[in-house]
Amino acid sequence: MTSEARTTHTIQRLGHQGDGVAEGPLFAPRTLPGEAVSGLVAGSQLTEIRIETPADTRVQPACRHYKSCGGCQLQHASDGFVATWKEDVVRRALSAQGIEAEIRPVHTSPAQSRRRATFAVRRTKKGAMAGFHGRASDVITQIPDCKLLDPALMAAIPMAEDLALVGASRKTPLAVTVTLSAAGLDVLVKNGKPLDGPLRISLAQAAEKHSLARLTWEDEPIAMGQPPEQPFGVTRVCPPPGSFLQATTDGEAALLKAVKETVAGAKRIADLFAGCGTFSLPLAEEAEVLAVESEKDMLAAMDAGWRKAKGLKKITTSARDLFRNPLMPEDLKPFGAFYEAVVIDPPRAGAEAQVAQLADARIPVIAYVSCNPVTFARDAKVLTDAGYRLNWVQPVDQFRWSSHIELAASFFLTD
Repeated sequence: MTSEARTTHTIQRLGHQGDGVAEGPLFAPRTLPGEAVSGLVAGSQLTEIRIETPADTRVQPACRHYKSCGGCQLQHASDGFVATWKEDVVRRALSAQGIEAEIRPVHTSPAQSRRRATFAVRRTKKGAMAGFHGRASDVITQIPDCKLLDPALMAAIPMAEDLALVGASRKTPLAVTVTLSAAGLDVLVKNGKPLDGPLRISLAQAAEKHSLARLTWEDEPIAMGQPPEQPFGVTRVCPPPGSFLQATTDGEAALLKAVKETVAGAKRIADLFAGCGTFSLPLAEEAEVLAVESEKDMLAAMDAGWRKAKGLKKITTSARDLFRNPLMPEDLKPFGAFYEAVVIDPPRAGAEAQVAQLADARIPVIAYVSCNPVTFARDAKVLTDAGYRLNWVQPVDQFRWSSHIELAASFFLTD
């Protein structure tokens, strides 16, 4: 129930989603610590917020769409504040597990560098409109001056609207995921009309009109002008539609640099949750690699890229669900000795079962890449209790102006 009277509150800190938190707790989006704000209380939320006393770290948002668009959460904060806050989130997550480690300065990807986005696209009475949903809203905000996306990705908006004109219903917006590739735009569409002959023809014509590298409708391939390859080191891979890909090339490079620093000198490396080869393929320039991933089509794409490349060491692929069936210590000892290093890059849930087995196997070196500081810290606790030292953590902010935090961490066995 909403109180009719405006009340004033002091923001004490930011929560994990980037909202300001006042006493209560009361959550106030787009506010900063130390600010006095007023608004209407609705449950645990403060709405219709006015900034009464702004913080020194408040800045003018870079994008004119920020107020209505839900794509960013922290454009009202200075870059320095956001970087320090993200470092502190990682530090607090580790501290909650009793772990201290060097937290390196956050590496932040530049503006207009996102290479993948999912546009919400709706048919209208006059045509179609594409953009992002507003915060906690079904309303689509058009974003012609977005400061987050690569300009080449912004150029895909007219194409997304054309797809809606031929394949969207009036009730449900399309989800059009567009990824930049060396050959052009790689497009995957969800929530569209069921495919039939006329729709397939119209979609193929749209793909040709916009020179798409690939167009996929739900799970159905529609057109492919050229394979939408992604570079992983010296290798080129054509990922399956919608496959995981790091959000920016800059962020990917920062994570890879940290991983390479950790596993330097290893000649046999296991890469767990390997995807299409983000780490496996560059690491194969110096080491033999076991790449483990649950999705067989992603492994097939990696293998095809590896076979076309020259000068790489052997990559062995293994399709395995590491949540239900983690690699056991004996699986990590194929040569009579354990792998010299492991790279692990799990989803947000972390890798509790697999990390327990790594701890038992006592792999000398572990490079852990994470998109969730809380589950990372939980898994780090297992490793440190088993005799590993967490040397350092490198936060990487490739989801600029969001509350999302990624990191790479370096573990060495000490006994």
